[in-house]
Amino acid sequence: MQNDVMQNDVMQNDVLPTLSIFIEPKLLKVLKSNVWNEEPIASKLVVDNIPYKIGITYRGDLTRKFRKKSYRIDFGEYNEIFEGRELHLNAEYCDPSLIRNKLSFDFFKDIGGISPECKHIFVAINGSPMGIYLQLESVDDLFLHKRKLPYGPIFYASNHHANFSLLTPKHKPKPSLLSGYERKLGNDEDNLDLEMFICKVNTIPRGDFGKEIIRYMDVKKYLLWLCGVICTQNYDAFTHNYTLYRNGETGLYEMIPWDYDATWGRDCNGGIMEYDYVPIKGYNTLTARLLDVKEIRQQYRLLLEEILETSFTTAALESRITNLHKQLRPYLSVDPYKKKSIDMFDNEPDLILRFISDRNSYLWSHLKDLT
Repeated sequence: MQNDVMQNDVMQNDVLPTLSIFIEPKLLKVLKSNVWNEEPIASKLVVDNIPYKIGITYRGDLTRKFRKKSYRIDFGEYNEIFEGRELHLNAEYCDPSLIRNKLSFDFFKDIGGISPECKHIFVAINGSPMGIYLQLESVDDLFLHKRKLPYGPIFYASNHHANFSLLTPKHKPKPSLLSGYERKLGNDEDNLDLEMFICKVNTIPRGDFGKEIIRYMDVKKYLLWLCGVICTQNYDAFTHNYTLYRNGETGLYEMIPWDYDATWGRDCNGGIMEYDYVPIKGYNTLTARLLDVKEIRQQYRLLLEEILETSFTTAALESRITNLHKQLRPYLSVDPYKKKSIDMFDNEPDLILRFISDRNSYLWSHLKDLT
Protein backbone atom coordinates (compact mmCIF):
# COMPACT_ATOMS: atom_id res chain seq x y z
CA MET A 1 0.00 0.00 0.00
CA GLN A 2 1.32 3.41 -0.93
CA ASN A 3 1.27 6.30 1.55
CA ASP A 4 -1.12 8.33 -0.62
CA VAL A 5 -3.87 5.79 0.15
CA MET A 6 -3.79 7.06 3.71
CA GLN A 7 -3.89 10.78 3.02
CA ASN A 8 -7.68 11.10 3.11
CA ASP A 9 -7.69 10.02 6.75
CA VAL A 10 -4.31 11.07 8.12
CA MET A 11 -2.42 14.34 8.28
CA GLN A 12 1.00 14.07 6.66
CA ASN A 13 2.98 14.43 9.90
CA ASP A 14 0.97 11.62 11.51
CA VAL A 15 1.50 9.03 8.79
CA LEU A 16 2.86 5.74 10.07
CA PRO A 17 5.73 4.14 8.13
CA THR A 18 4.33 1.64 5.64
CA LEU A 19 5.99 -1.72 5.10
CA SER A 20 4.85 -3.31 1.84
CA ILE A 21 5.60 -7.02 1.53
CA PHE A 22 5.34 -8.88 -1.77
CA ILE A 23 5.18 -12.69 -1.90
CA GLU A 24 4.67 -14.82 -4.99
CA PRO A 25 1.16 -16.33 -4.81
CA LYS A 26 2.47 -19.92 -4.80
CA LEU A 27 4.90 -19.06 -1.97
CA LEU A 28 2.18 -17.24 -0.06
CA LYS A 29 0.15 -20.43 -0.30
CA VAL A 30 3.11 -22.35 1.16
CA LEU A 31 3.37 -19.84 4.02
CA LYS A 32 -0.32 -20.14 4.84
CA SER A 33 -0.34 -23.94 4.59
CA ASN A 34 1.74 -24.43 7.76
CA VAL A 35 1.70 -21.72 10.41
CA TRP A 36 4.43 -23.55 12.38
CA ASN A 37 6.97 -23.60 9.55
CA GLU A 38 10.17 -21.81 10.60
CA GLU A 39 11.85 -21.84 7.17
CA PRO A 40 11.78 -18.27 5.77
CA ILE A 41 9.76 -17.82 2.58
CA ALA A 42 11.56 -15.73 -0.05
CA SER A 43 9.83 -12.39 -0.56
CA LYS A 44 10.40 -8.67 -1.00
CA LEU A 45 9.99 -5.74 1.38
CA VAL A 46 9.46 -2.24 -0.02
CA VAL A 47 9.82 0.83 2.18
CA ASP A 48 9.88 4.37 0.74
CA ASN A 49 10.06 2.80 -2.74
CA ILE A 50 13.28 0.95 -1.83
CA PRO A 51 13.13 -2.86 -2.23
CA TYR A 52 14.85 -5.35 0.08
CA LYS A 53 15.15 -9.11 -0.35
CA ILE A 54 13.82 -10.85 2.74
CA GLY A 55 12.60 -14.14 4.13
CA ILE A 56 9.33 -14.16 6.04
CA THR A 57 7.77 -16.54 8.55
CA TYR A 58 5.02 -16.34 11.10
CA ARG A 59 6.13 -15.72 14.68
CA GLY A 60 4.78 -16.30 18.16
CA ASP A 61 3.04 -19.23 19.80
CA LEU A 62 -0.69 -18.83 20.37
CA THR A 63 -0.67 -15.85 18.02
CA ARG A 64 -0.08 -18.08 15.00
CA LYS A 65 -3.67 -19.26 15.30
CA PHE A 66 -5.14 -15.76 15.17
CA ARG A 67 -6.71 -14.26 12.05
CA LYS A 68 -4.22 -11.41 12.06
CA LYS A 69 -0.78 -13.03 12.02
CA SER A 70 2.51 -11.77 13.43
CA TYR A 71 5.64 -12.07 11.29
CA ARG A 72 9.40 -12.36 11.50
CA ILE A 73 11.37 -10.62 8.75
CA ASP A 74 14.81 -12.10 8.00
CA PHE A 75 17.26 -10.00 5.98
CA GLY A 76 19.84 -12.77 5.93
CA GLU A 77 22.58 -10.29 6.84
CA TYR A 78 22.94 -6.98 8.63
CA ASN A 79 20.74 -4.25 7.15
CA GLU A 80 22.01 -0.73 7.84
CA ILE A 81 18.63 0.95 7.31
CA PHE A 82 16.86 -1.29 9.80
CA GLU A 83 19.97 -1.70 12.00
CA GLY A 84 19.53 -5.43 12.31
CA ARG A 85 19.40 -8.84 10.64
CA GLU A 86 15.75 -9.41 11.48
CA LEU A 87 12.58 -7.64 12.57
CA HIS A 88 9.53 -8.81 14.49
CA LEU A 89 6.17 -7.51 13.31
CA ASN A 90 3.62 -7.99 16.09
CA ALA A 91 -0.06 -7.93 15.15
CA GLU A 92 -1.17 -6.98 18.71
CA TYR A 93 -4.37 -8.78 17.74
CA CYS A 94 -5.77 -9.32 21.25
CA ASP A 95 -4.94 -5.83 22.51
CA PRO A 96 -7.89 -3.52 21.73
CA SER A 97 -5.64 -0.48 22.28
CA LEU A 98 -2.72 -1.71 20.13
CA ILE A 99 -0.37 0.24 22.42
CA ARG A 100 0.24 -1.94 25.48
CA ASN A 101 3.47 -3.51 24.23
CA LYS A 102 5.05 -0.20 23.33
CA LEU A 103 3.76 1.49 26.46
CA SER A 104 5.37 -1.29 28.52
CA PHE A 105 8.77 -1.19 26.81
CA ASP A 106 8.92 2.59 27.14
CA PHE A 107 7.96 2.25 30.80
CA PHE A 108 10.83 -0.16 31.44
CA LYS A 109 13.21 2.44 30.02
CA ASP A 110 11.65 5.12 32.23
CA ILE A 111 12.48 3.16 35.37
CA GLY A 112 16.06 2.44 34.31
CA GLY A 113 15.74 -0.93 32.61
CA ILE A 114 16.46 -2.00 29.04
CA SER A 115 13.96 -3.20 26.46
CA PRO A 116 13.68 -3.58 22.68
CA GLU A 117 13.16 -0.52 20.49
CA CYS A 118 9.74 -0.53 18.86
CA LYS A 119 7.43 1.61 16.77
CA HIS A 120 4.03 1.32 15.15
CA ILE A 121 3.86 0.76 11.41
CA PHE A 122 1.28 -0.10 8.76
CA VAL A 123 1.72 -3.38 6.86
CA ALA A 124 0.44 -4.42 3.44
CA ILE A 125 0.97 -7.77 1.72
CA ASN A 126 0.68 -7.94 -2.06
CA GLY A 127 -1.12 -4.60 -2.01
CA SER A 128 -3.75 -5.65 0.55
CA PRO A 129 -3.72 -3.84 3.91
CA MET A 130 -2.91 -6.07 6.88
CA GLY A 131 -3.28 -3.23 9.36
CA ILE A 132 -1.40 -1.68 12.25
CA TYR A 133 1.62 -3.57 13.58
CA LEU A 134 4.34 -3.03 16.13
CA GLN A 135 7.83 -3.32 14.67
CA LEU A 136 10.12 -4.81 17.31
CA GLU A 137 13.90 -4.94 17.55
CA SER A 138 15.38 -8.42 17.94
CA VAL A 139 17.23 -9.18 21.19
CA ASP A 140 20.54 -10.51 19.89
CA ASP A 141 24.23 -9.58 19.63
CA LEU A 142 23.34 -6.37 17.77
CA PHE A 143 20.94 -5.44 20.57
CA LEU A 144 23.87 -5.72 22.99
CA HIS A 145 26.25 -3.81 20.71
CA LYS A 146 23.86 -0.85 20.33
CA ARG A 147 23.68 -0.50 24.10
CA LYS A 148 27.43 -1.06 24.61
CA LEU A 149 26.67 -4.16 26.65
CA PRO A 150 29.29 -6.94 26.84
CA TYR A 151 28.79 -9.90 24.53
CA GLY A 152 27.09 -12.76 26.36
CA PRO A 153 24.64 -15.62 25.85
CA ILE A 154 20.97 -14.84 25.27
CA PHE A 155 18.08 -17.23 25.87
CA TYR A 156 14.46 -16.61 24.89
CA ALA A 157 11.91 -17.95 27.36
CA SER A 158 9.87 -19.70 24.69
CA ASN A 159 7.21 -21.34 26.86
CA HIS A 160 5.93 -21.59 30.44
CA HIS A 161 8.54 -24.14 31.48
CA ALA A 162 10.95 -21.20 31.88
CA ASN A 163 9.81 -20.70 35.46
CA PHE A 164 13.22 -21.11 37.21
CA SER A 165 11.94 -24.30 38.81
CA LEU A 166 12.77 -28.00 38.60
CA LEU A 167 9.10 -28.65 37.90
CA THR A 168 6.71 -27.57 35.16
CA PRO A 169 3.80 -25.24 36.06
CA LYS A 170 1.73 -28.45 36.32
CA HIS A 171 4.14 -29.67 39.03
CA LYS A 172 5.66 -32.43 36.94
CA PRO A 173 9.43 -32.98 36.56
CA LYS A 174 10.84 -31.08 33.59
CA PRO A 175 12.29 -33.17 30.76
CA SER A 176 15.35 -30.90 30.97
CA LEU A 177 16.54 -27.94 33.01
CA LEU A 178 16.68 -26.06 29.70
CA SER A 179 13.05 -26.87 28.95
CA GLY A 180 11.29 -23.64 28.05
CA TYR A 181 14.39 -21.90 26.68
CA GLU A 182 15.56 -21.25 23.14
CA ARG A 183 19.19 -20.15 22.82
CA LYS A 184 19.54 -17.08 20.63
CA LEU A 185 23.22 -16.41 21.26
CA GLY A 186 25.99 -18.53 22.75
CA ASN A 187 27.28 -22.11 22.70
CA ASP A 188 26.85 -25.46 24.44
CA GLU A 189 28.93 -24.30 27.42
CA ASP A 190 26.41 -21.54 27.95
CA ASN A 191 23.67 -24.17 28.06
CA LEU A 192 25.55 -25.90 30.87
CA ASP A 193 25.93 -22.60 32.73
CA LEU A 194 22.19 -21.93 32.53
CA GLU A 195 21.47 -25.44 33.81
CA MET A 196 23.80 -24.80 36.74
CA PHE A 197 22.11 -21.47 37.47
CA ILE A 198 18.64 -23.04 37.56
CA CYS A 199 19.98 -25.80 39.76
CA LYS A 200 21.51 -23.26 42.17
CA VAL A 201 18.26 -21.29 42.34
CA ASN A 202 16.55 -24.45 43.59
CA THR A 203 19.22 -25.97 45.81
CA ILE A 204 21.08 -23.19 47.66
CA PRO A 205 20.12 -23.54 51.35
CA ARG A 206 17.70 -20.91 52.60
CA GLY A 207 20.17 -19.39 55.07
CA ASP A 208 22.82 -18.97 52.36
CA PHE A 209 20.62 -17.85 49.47
CA GLY A 210 21.09 -14.08 49.84
CA LYS A 211 24.86 -14.14 49.82
CA GLU A 212 25.19 -16.98 47.26
CA ILE A 213 22.73 -15.89 44.56
CA ILE A 214 24.65 -12.65 43.90
CA ARG A 215 27.40 -14.83 42.41
CA TYR A 216 25.04 -15.86 39.62
CA MET A 217 22.66 -13.00 38.92
CA ASP A 218 22.41 -9.22 39.09
CA VAL A 219 19.87 -8.98 41.89
CA LYS A 220 19.26 -5.23 41.63
CA LYS A 221 18.51 -5.48 37.90
CA TYR A 222 16.20 -8.41 38.54
CA LEU A 223 14.33 -6.37 41.15
CA LEU A 224 14.03 -3.47 38.69
CA TRP A 225 12.61 -5.89 36.12
CA LEU A 226 10.27 -7.22 38.81
CA CYS A 227 9.01 -3.70 39.51
CA GLY A 228 8.20 -3.30 35.82
CA VAL A 229 6.35 -6.61 35.70
CA ILE A 230 4.41 -5.90 38.89
CA CYS A 231 3.32 -2.43 37.77
CA THR A 232 2.26 -3.44 34.25
CA GLN A 233 0.81 -6.69 35.67
CA ASN A 234 2.18 -9.10 33.09
CA TYR A 235 1.09 -12.42 34.60
CA ASP A 236 3.02 -14.50 32.03
CA ALA A 237 6.30 -12.62 32.52
CA PHE A 238 7.31 -14.85 35.42
CA THR A 239 7.41 -17.98 33.28
CA HIS A 240 7.43 -16.90 29.66
CA ASN A 241 7.65 -13.32 28.42
CA TYR A 242 11.30 -12.50 29.01
CA THR A 243 14.77 -12.88 27.57
CA LEU A 244 17.64 -14.05 29.78
CA TYR A 245 21.06 -12.48 29.17
CA ARG A 246 24.32 -13.32 30.94
CA ASN A 247 26.60 -10.29 31.03
CA GLY A 248 29.94 -11.20 29.48
CA GLU A 249 31.93 -9.07 31.94
CA THR A 250 30.17 -9.75 35.24
CA GLY A 251 29.03 -13.28 34.40
CA LEU A 252 25.67 -12.40 36.00
CA TYR A 253 22.22 -13.10 34.55
CA GLU A 254 19.90 -10.21 33.69
CA MET A 255 16.29 -10.03 32.51
CA ILE A 256 14.97 -8.28 29.39
CA PRO A 257 11.18 -7.91 28.85
CA TRP A 258 9.47 -9.42 25.81
CA ASP A 259 5.81 -9.60 24.65
CA TYR A 260 3.90 -7.18 26.88
CA ASP A 261 0.57 -6.88 25.10
CA ALA A 262 -1.26 -8.66 27.95
CA THR A 263 -0.74 -5.83 30.42
CA TRP A 264 -2.26 -2.58 31.75
CA GLY A 265 -5.54 -4.23 32.73
CA ARG A 266 -6.02 -6.87 30.02
CA ASP A 267 -5.01 -10.53 29.75
CA CYS A 268 -3.56 -12.55 26.86
CA ASN A 269 -7.03 -13.04 25.36
CA GLY A 270 -7.90 -9.37 25.55
CA GLY A 271 -10.22 -9.81 28.51
CA ILE A 272 -10.23 -7.58 31.56
CA MET A 273 -7.63 -8.47 34.19
CA GLU A 274 -8.52 -6.81 37.47
CA TYR A 275 -5.89 -4.52 38.97
CA ASP A 276 -5.29 -6.83 41.94
CA TYR A 277 -4.83 -10.07 39.99
CA VAL A 278 -1.03 -10.30 40.36
CA PRO A 279 0.18 -9.95 43.98
CA ILE A 280 2.96 -7.55 44.90
CA LYS A 281 5.37 -10.48 45.43
CA GLY A 282 4.69 -11.95 42.01
CA TYR A 283 5.29 -15.57 41.07
CA ASN A 284 7.98 -18.13 40.10
CA THR A 285 10.62 -19.90 42.17
CA LEU A 286 13.37 -17.32 41.71
CA THR A 287 11.21 -14.38 42.77
CA ALA A 288 9.93 -16.26 45.81
CA ARG A 289 13.43 -17.21 46.93
CA LEU A 290 14.78 -13.69 46.44
CA LEU A 291 11.94 -12.05 48.38
CA ASP A 292 12.41 -14.59 51.15
CA VAL A 293 15.65 -12.73 51.96
CA LYS A 294 14.86 -9.71 54.15
CA GLU A 295 17.58 -7.45 52.74
CA ILE A 296 16.52 -8.16 49.15
CA ARG A 297 12.85 -7.72 50.02
CA GLN A 298 13.61 -4.29 51.54
CA GLN A 299 15.61 -3.32 48.46
CA TYR A 300 12.65 -4.27 46.28
CA ARG A 301 10.30 -2.20 48.44
CA LEU A 302 12.47 0.91 48.14
CA LEU A 303 12.70 0.56 44.34
CA LEU A 304 8.96 0.01 44.02
CA GLU A 305 8.10 2.95 46.28
CA GLU A 306 10.14 5.32 44.12
CA ILE A 307 8.50 4.05 40.92
CA LEU A 308 5.01 4.35 42.41
CA GLU A 309 5.77 7.96 43.31
CA THR A 310 7.27 8.96 39.96
CA SER A 311 6.94 6.78 36.85
CA PHE A 312 3.84 4.67 37.52
CA THR A 313 1.22 7.39 37.90
CA THR A 314 -1.53 8.72 35.67
CA ALA A 315 0.22 12.09 35.62
CA ALA A 316 3.42 10.55 34.27
CA LEU A 317 1.74 8.33 31.67
CA GLU A 318 -1.42 10.08 30.50
CA SER A 319 0.14 12.20 27.75
CA ARG A 320 2.04 9.23 26.34
CA ILE A 321 -1.13 7.12 26.25
CA THR A 322 -3.09 9.93 24.65
CA ASN A 323 -0.44 10.57 22.01
CA LEU A 324 -0.14 6.90 21.04
CA HIS A 325 -3.91 6.62 20.77
CA LYS A 326 -4.10 9.78 18.67
CA GLN A 327 -1.35 8.53 16.35
CA LEU A 328 -3.11 5.23 15.63
CA ARG A 329 -6.74 6.39 15.61
CA PRO A 330 -6.92 7.34 11.88
CA TYR A 331 -5.66 3.88 10.88
CA LEU A 332 -8.36 1.83 12.58
CA SER A 333 -10.75 2.32 9.65
CA VAL A 334 -8.25 0.79 7.21
CA ASP A 335 -7.14 -2.07 9.45
CA PRO A 336 -9.29 -5.00 8.24
CA TYR A 337 -9.01 -6.72 11.62
CA LYS A 338 -9.74 -3.69 13.82
CA LYS A 339 -12.11 -1.44 11.88
CA LYS A 340 -15.16 -2.99 13.55
CA SER A 341 -13.81 -2.29 17.05
CA ILE A 342 -13.18 1.45 16.87
CA ASP A 343 -15.54 2.16 19.78
CA MET A 344 -13.58 -0.24 21.99
CA PHE A 345 -10.31 1.32 20.83
CA ASP A 346 -11.59 4.77 21.81
CA ASN A 347 -12.43 3.56 25.32
CA GLU A 348 -9.00 2.04 25.93
CA PRO A 349 -7.10 5.15 27.13
CA ASP A 350 -9.59 5.63 29.97
CA LEU A 351 -9.44 1.93 30.83
CA ILE A 352 -5.63 1.97 30.96
CA LEU A 353 -5.53 5.13 33.05
CA ARG A 354 -8.10 3.71 35.46
CA PHE A 355 -5.97 0.57 35.77
CA ILE A 356 -2.87 2.65 36.55
CA SER A 357 -4.71 4.56 39.25
CA ASP A 358 -6.20 1.42 40.82
CA ARG A 359 -3.01 -0.63 40.51
CA ASN A 360 -0.93 2.17 42.02
CA SER A 361 -3.25 2.37 45.03
CA TYR A 362 -3.31 -1.41 45.39
CA LEU A 363 0.50 -1.66 45.39
CA TRP A 364 0.86 1.18 47.91
CA SER A 365 -1.55 -0.61 50.23
CA HIS A 366 0.44 -3.86 49.96
CA LEU A 367 3.92 -2.46 50.51
CA LYS A 368 3.42 -3.67 54.08
CA ASP A 369 3.68 -7.21 52.71
CA LEU A 370 7.35 -6.51 52.01
CA THR A 371 8.36 -5.72 55.60
